[in-house]
Amino acid sequence: MATGVLQRVGGGLGRAKVRARSAGQLVLWSRGFTTSSSRNREDSWFKSLFVRKVDPRKDAHSNLLTKNEESNLYKIQFHNVKPECLDAYNKLCEDVLPSIHADKYYPCELVGTWNTWYGEQDQAVHLWRYRGGYPALTEVMNKLRQNKEFTAYRKERGKMLLSRRNQLLLEFSFWNEPIPREGPNVYELRSYQLRPGTMIEWGNYWARAIRYRQHNREAVGGFFSQIGNLYMVHHLWAYKDLQSREDTRNAVWQQDGWHEVVYYTVPLIQHMDSRIMIPTKASPLQ
Repeated sequence: MATGVLQRVGGGLGRAKVRARSAGQLVLWSRGFTTSSSRNREDSWFKSLFVRKVDPRKDAHSNLLTKNEESNLYKIQFHNVKPECLDAYNKLCEDVLPSIHADKYYPCELVGTWNTWYGEQDQAVHLWRYRGGYPALTEVMNKLRQNKEFTAYRKERGKMLLSRRNQLLLEFSFWNEPIPREGPNVYELRSYQLRPGTMIEWGNYWARAIRYRQHNREAVGGFFSQIGNLYMVHHLWAYKDLQSREDTRNAVWQQDGWHEVVYYTVPLIQHMDSRIMIPTKASPLQ
C-alpha cells in the first residue's frame, strides 16, 4: 500500500516538474540554494500538492458530518495499566461495567471494551455511547457520583493505572452504528490525526469509499473527535483473524476507485496509528 501511494505521488511530482518548466519557472528540486523571492512561491506551490483546499462552509463539522436525526455522543477511554495489574484490572471492569450498561437508569451503553494486542502494550480501550448527546453524558456523570459501587471501582482502578486519557466523539453519518456482534474477532482501531481544516474533505472522500470496505462486514464504526485531541478520526474494523485482515485489505485494492481514495486522503494526514485489540469478556463486540 505504501509503495503504491509513493509511486502515485512521485508520478504527480514528475508531472508537476514538467508543468513548472514549461511555464518558465526556475525550481530547484535537488538540494541547494534558491533565491528568497522564488522560495516563497515554491513553498506555497509544493504545499498545495499535499493539502487540497477545502471550500468554506457555513456550518460546524458536527452538523455537516453526523446523522442529524440522532444525537449520539461517544466517549473513548485509553487506560494504560501497570503490567502486573492487567488481569486484576480486567476482572474489576467485568464486575462493574456490564451492570452500568444493563441499567436503564443510566442513558449510556458500553459499545466495546478491549485490551491492545499489538500497539501500545498493557492498554485497555473502552467505547461508550450516550443516547441524547451532552445532556445524557452529564446525567450519567451526576448519577455515577452517587453510585457507591462505581466510586469504589474508580478508587481501586486508580491503583492499577499508569495514565489515562479520553475523547468525546461523534459518528460519521455514512458509517453504520456499532452494534453487538458475536466472535471471536480481532479489532483494529486506526486513528488519524488530520491537518486542521481538512475534516470535511476527509468525510467527503470516505462517504464514497466506505462501500469498498463492507464486503466482509469489517466496518464497525467511524468517529471524529469533539473534545480531546481535535481533528482526530477513529475507524474501527473487525476481522476473523490477522490473516483475514491481510486478505481483506489486499482485496480492496482490486476495486476500481479505492486507489484514488488513498491518493487523495493520505496528504490530509499528519499522523496515524493502528491498534490490534482483543475484546474482553465484558465487551458487547466480541
